[in-house]
Order: sequence, then C-alpha cells, then structure tokens
Amino acid sequence: MSYSEHFGLEREPFSNAPDARFYFNSEQHSQALIRLRYAVDSNKGLALLVGGVGTGKTTLARRMLDSLPDDKYESSLLVMIHSSVTPEWILTRIAMQLGVEDPAPDRLTLIKQLFERLLEIEASGRKAVVLIDEAQMMQTRELMEEFRGLLNLEIPGKKLLNIVFFGLHEVEDCLRLDEPLAQRVAVKYSLKSFTVEATEAYIKHRLRVAKSKKMLFEPDTVAAIHSFAGGVPRLINTICDNCLFEAYLQKLPAVNLKVVTSVAGDLGLLSKPLSSGSQKDDLADFDEIESMLESLEQSS
Repeated sequence: MSYSEHFGLEREPFSNAPDARFYFNSEQHSQALIRLRYAVDSNKGLALLVGGVGTGKTTLARRMLDSLPDDKYESSLLVMIHSSVTPEWILTRIAMQLGVEDPAPDRLTLIKQLFERLLEIEASGRKAVVLIDEAQMMQTRELMEEFRGLLNLEIPGKKLLNIVFFGLHEVEDCLRLDEPLAQRVAVKYSLKSFTVEATEAYIKHRLRVAKSKKMLFEPDTVAAIHSFAGGVPRLINTICDNCLFEAYLQKLPAVNLKVVTSVAGDLGLLSKPLSSGSQKDDLADFDEIESMLESLEQSS
C-alpha cells in the first residue's frame, strides 16, 4: 500500500514533476500572467519574470504557453539547460520553433528566413511569442546581442517578435551585458515566496486536486511547513510529500507537528527543535534554504 491509498488519494498531491492539473493560481501568479500577457498582446517586445529557486517560474512559463491559443499566437518555449549554448543554436532553435523549414546554416540567410516567417505570422493575424526559461544560463554578451537583433525584426510601427525571459534574479546581470537590451525590458515582474496564508491555500488546493476528502495536515503544522520551506512552493512540496509518507508509515490519520519537525530534520532544514509557539524563531536564513533546495535538486 502507498500513502496515496492510505489517505484515499487518487494521486500523489505534492510531486515536483510538472503537472498542469496542480497549477495553483495564487494572487502573484495571476498578476504575473496578466502583466506578461499584456506585454505580448501590446507588442512590447521584451518582458521579464524573475524569482528565487523553486518559486514557480517554470510552472508559470508552461502555464503561459498553454494559455496562448494557436489561432492567435505562434508560440514556443525554450529551456536553457546549460550555459554553453551559442547564438547560432539559439537563432536556429527559435527559427525552427516558429515554423521556419530547413533553417539555413549561415546566419544572414537564416535571419532572412526568420523575418519572412514572422511576416507570414503577422499576415495571418497572429503574434509570434518566444518564452525562454532558465534565462540566467545565457551568460555571454554575444547571446544578449543576438536577442537584441531579434527584437529589431519589425515593420514600421510594429514589432514582429515578442520575447519573455523567465529566470533567477541573475538574469538581470545577463541582460546588463548588453545595456541596450537591458533598456528594452518593457515589463518586469518578480515572484516572491508564499505567505503563511498562501502556503495553507496551496496545500489545501493540491490536496483537493488529489481528491482528498479532508485536510491531512493538523492546524499547527502549516506555519511550521511555511517556516522550514521559506514559503518556497517547491520545497513546500518536498516537505509535505515526505510528511505524508512518514504519517503513512506511522499509521497516523493526519500529519502532526512532530512529523513535520522530524521530516525537516531529515531534510537538513531544522536548525534547532521547533516548538509550536516559536516557528518564526526557528526559521533558517532564506539564503540557506535556497542553498538547501539546490542541493536537494542535485541529489534527486
């Protein structure tokens, strides 16, 4: 028996694997989407979404891509998985994803092909949109200059391509490698960690999606989970998933504070024993939490 069966769940509610069914439309995520869609719909050219590790940038990028209907947008999502990508690779991939067939090997011809394709998209009444996730991986001036060149593909009074960067705060340092590009950021939004109230709503939302018939975390556990996670959604998932598994092993009807404290200790998030009345005092420095989250990602 799994913990899902033990608690009568249809699926694991706190997996960190991308799953659109569990998307939580928090106030800040809703505001971010509104602003990014405004940037695209009004042809602002370049928009930027930044946030710390695990705050939901990739989830938001995928959500935005899903929200752009094919009859109105020619859209694509590129994920930068390493820092050694070249301007030629970026240009070719963007051209291919926007529908350029047989991209030319030489840059000038490829840019001409892309420009012609953008004109076709414009003539069809649609907008061309490229979303770049993990944009902080692009750490060279040459890459930034390439994006500036792409934004120059326009017709009188109208830009033909909209680009949205999603990344850690370091992406702003990347943009400053080419100051003219940095100055073209027309819309910027920053994701922050959840409040305690948002953390509770998030936990309840994911349990509802998993078809839980009740709240599986005792009332005094939410503030503790929020504190240990620093309000970071991905780390909230990790803690809650481990808590449900531990509660299942102990044959408990719900997660209690003792289980949360034990799990936090196992994950290296417990700086000292947590009492129910002093959760905030026991919160590790947020920088330590980000570092711990990165370590957990590398080991998973």
